Amino acid sequence: MNPPDDDLRAVEAILFAAEQPLSIDDIAAHLGRGEGVRALLDRLSQEYAGRGVQLVRRGDRWHFETAPDLAHVLRRDREDSRRLSRAGVETLAIIAYHEPVTRAEIEAIRGVQISKGTLDVLMEAGWVRPAGRREAPGRPLTYATTPGFLDHFGLDSRRDLPGIDDLRAAGLLDPVDLALMNSEVESADDSD
Repeated sequence: MNPPDDDLRAVEAILFAAEQPLSIDDIAAHLGRGEGVRALLDRLSQEYAGRGVQLVRRGDRWHFETAPDLAHVLRRDREDSRRLSRAGVETLAIIAYHEPVTRAEIEAIRGVQISKGTLDVLMEAGWVRPAGRREAPGRPLTYATTPGFLDHFGLDSRRDLPGIDDLRAAGLLDPVDLALMNSEVESADDSD
């Protein structure tokens, strides 16, 4: 076989054996060279298109996953899905849209205190991680989303999060949220 086919097979093997999604730099380190890795990934992605397994990119990392339309075939037992509490959903949304964010900032945006358990549940799910400390008095811990968050929600990056108009069009905003937003817009108009 000619070298490009060997390189393609090598990238395929590296991704298949990986325990977690890999960046182009990770793959290049395994190959021993960096040039052409992106083209090999694109080619491999095309070759797997329409198959039971596909090569996907989440953020800047690549991995194989089951085709979404075949996931039901692999489920042996129905999973008991745990729903996040409203506080959990709100906290996750605040972190996703404002990261890195401190606990005090989350509480200020929500208007109520959050229990430590809420952040623990989000970290246990692998969606949120500590992101360092803010250079401010007390050096508060900040939180950010993880690649697992992007993967779970099928996002390539945080830029793919829906905007306010998308949420409104999908009917995902509560009437209270809509009334609050309208009053904020009206008060902003009055101050002009």
